[in-house]
Amino acid sequence: MLKKRRGLISVVMVLSVIAFVGFSIAPIVDSIVRANQASSSPSPTPMQTTTAKQSDLQAQARGYELVLQREPDNQTALKGLLQVRLELIQAKQGEIKDVIGPLERLSKLNPENGEYAILLAQAKDYSGDREGAAQAYRSVLTLKPGDVKALQGLVNLLLNQKRPEAAIGLLQDTLKAAPAANLAKAGSIDVNSVQLILGQVYADQKRFDEAIAIYDEGIKADNKDFRPLLAKAIVLKEKGKTEDAKVFFTKASDLAPANFKDQIKQLASGNPAPTSSPTTTTKKASPTPQASPTKKN
Repeated sequence: MLKKRRGLISVVMVLSVIAFVGFSIAPIVDSIVRANQASSSPSPTPMQTTTAKQSDLQAQARGYELVLQREPDNQTALKGLLQVRLELIQAKQGEIKDVIGPLERLSKLNPENGEYAILLAQAKDYSGDREGAAQAYRSVLTLKPGDVKALQGLVNLLLNQKRPEAAIGLLQDTLKAAPAANLAKAGSIDVNSVQLILGQVYADQKRFDEAIAIYDEGIKADNKDFRPLLAKAIVLKEKGKTEDAKVFFTKASDLAPANFKDQIKQLASGNPAPTSSPTTTTKKASPTPQASPTKKN
């Protein structure tokens, strides 16, 4: 029963916070997909192709490393090395720690681009350096207190460390700072998204009434956002209020983008499809770091 509940709460974390599907990661990683696409022309045996590709990647890595010995701040070489090392990890010829160096440099050279710092945080977390991961997330939040991906990442890290009160405090402080921050610069902190993350923490801790109260605030603030409706529906279902939950599942489905409607129906029926995301609080199974998805405007 506990395992089932945790699974449903993870769904809250995935679907209630995301809203619109899509991962936002450093542009350099996009080329990995292209590099892994199968060629339509005749090719050697799989073993020969794999070996040749790995040798080529290793040669590319050495080339970028030589450039960086002369020009340590050469961003073209840093991005190229990051890409190659990520591909080597996918080919099981590298480790996550291999990307930390170029990510640290890129993060320092591009402090305004939080993506590099978030990728760095995820790489450090996966490698076991939780303190380093927290510092990387906080470096983003120092410049952008409302960065949802950094907030979600740091919250996940704190929950993995069994520090729910620290996670709650972080989110409550962010909400308290929101009025002044948004007055100084409109849109600095997306209050609804931060509330949703706070609600998911309450739900994860089985503080369901507090979670529902937060979701109600979100529903009142934006009656076009399906996320708090869906989150409230799942929590109500967890509390055994099945009929009340159906009402909110229906409302969420009516407002949700088409690509979420099937998932919502599965949740309402009690048979959610397997879902994985960097926003869950469990240890990431993916061998490559990913930035957390967020609501698109």
